Amino acid sequence: MNNIQGYYLMPHPPIIIPDIGKGEEKKIELTSKSCDEIGKDISNLKPETIVIITPHSTMFSDAIAISNEHRIKGDLSKFRCSNIKMDIKIDTEFNNELIKLCTEFEVPVAPINSEFLVRFNRKYELDHGTIVPLYFINKYYNDYNLVHVTYSMIGDLNLYKFGMNLKKAAEALNRKVVIIASGDLSHKLKNHGPYIYSPFGEKFDNELLNNLKNGDFLDVFNMNKDLIEEAGECGFNSTIILLGSMDGKEVKGDLLSYEGTFGVGYGVMKFNINNDKESIFNFIIKSKEEKLKRKLNSSNSYVKLARESLIYYFKNNRKMTDLSNVPQELLNEKHGVFVSLKKFGNLRGCIGTILPTTDNVAQEIIRNSIEAAINDPRFMSVVEDELKDLDISVDVLMEATLCSKEELDPKKYGVIVTSGYKRGLLLPDLEGVDTIESQLSIACNKAGINEGEKYEIEKFEVIRYKEGE
Repeated sequence: MNNIQGYYLMPHPPIIIPDIGKGEEKKIELTSKSCDEIGKDISNLKPETIVIITPHSTMFSDAIAISNEHRIKGDLSKFRCSNIKMDIKIDTEFNNELIKLCTEFEVPVAPINSEFLVRFNRKYELDHGTIVPLYFINKYYNDYNLVHVTYSMIGDLNLYKFGMNLKKAAEALNRKVVIIASGDLSHKLKNHGPYIYSPFGEKFDNELLNNLKNGDFLDVFNMNKDLIEEAGECGFNSTIILLGSMDGKEVKGDLLSYEGTFGVGYGVMKFNINNDKESIFNFIIKSKEEKLKRKLNSSNSYVKLARESLIYYFKNNRKMTDLSNVPQELLNEKHGVFVSLKKFGNLRGCIGTILPTTDNVAQEIIRNSIEAAINDPRFMSVVEDELKDLDISVDVLMEATLCSKEELDPKKYGVIVTSGYKRGLLLPDLEGVDTIESQLSIACNKAGINEGEKYEIEKFEVIRYKEGE
């Protein structure tokens, strides 16, 4: 018998609640009806425990947060709606079993309570990523305890393992459970949405939903990371955990509705479980290993040297000096170079030089790759075990030229702002930096240039190299 009786993907737009939408909710009526359908479905199942995975409660970069007091409450007063309130009992027995399993299988988790969150100046409370889906469930059924989980940026493999542990905990306790992945899809579907429009938004939504409908878990894992990042979504990691809880099952997704009226993708889906099948966990590991090999083998000489520099440094505790195998093009030119490290789609380190400080681009890459890994003051130093999870890019800076504000283009040009001894640089084509104003504001902030202070503007182009390209 499968103790997990229902699996669902639900969005969480506060505007869908009439007291908040004040008529605007009628523009996403299909989403509302589909969420009602899920509420009725769960009412028929009568679960003892509902597990909900949210992106909008207190999130940690290095561990999945599990709310672990006896009760948790919250409201939607942040959205000028204080009459929608919830106070729900937490299934602490399930939490304890889940935490034990995660410790055993090396999935980083953090049980949280009010006292713990005081250290981070955060409140122990329900978030709208939880309240909105439960609003539709509570219409029809409220005889349940809650497991309240906030995902973390610890990588899709760890998230999937966490989902597998949800299943094991339900089985160990013989608990009747349903699991809800709370998450909106792309926020970039329209220019009047919360983010500036991107053609990647619709592509991401279609690809993810089609993979889920077909039950193609491996295809979800192999989705292009740049596509996911460019989509501006908050539901992918919730979905990965949900898929982990369905591991070993033949699955098909039933898409109840999809709407993008407000520039955000709202997908509502229930999953139909059919026959047992072989776990795909080992296939996921193998797929990731093969992907890393392909990335290393196909990388251009710039990022290949950056990775080789890091591998050599962690193995020998010193900078590599043998350049005999480095292509001549990296030895013949001198440029400023920025090396950026990302882990699971999030920045892990970035250090660079505006002007060359060494004899050639090769030495610049070697120097700055190590600096990005161990001396970026925003992050803890990278450790050797992280190298396999890093994606590396190298930006080679072309000569900067003086310009006016009107000549800037944040997608094409980087910017350097200078006021006396204060100087700040921002690379081009960064996510979330879509206007000249935001580009200049960030660059001035980095330089310590105050608002209203006069400064000189330079623009420059970069040649950007990424792994696998």
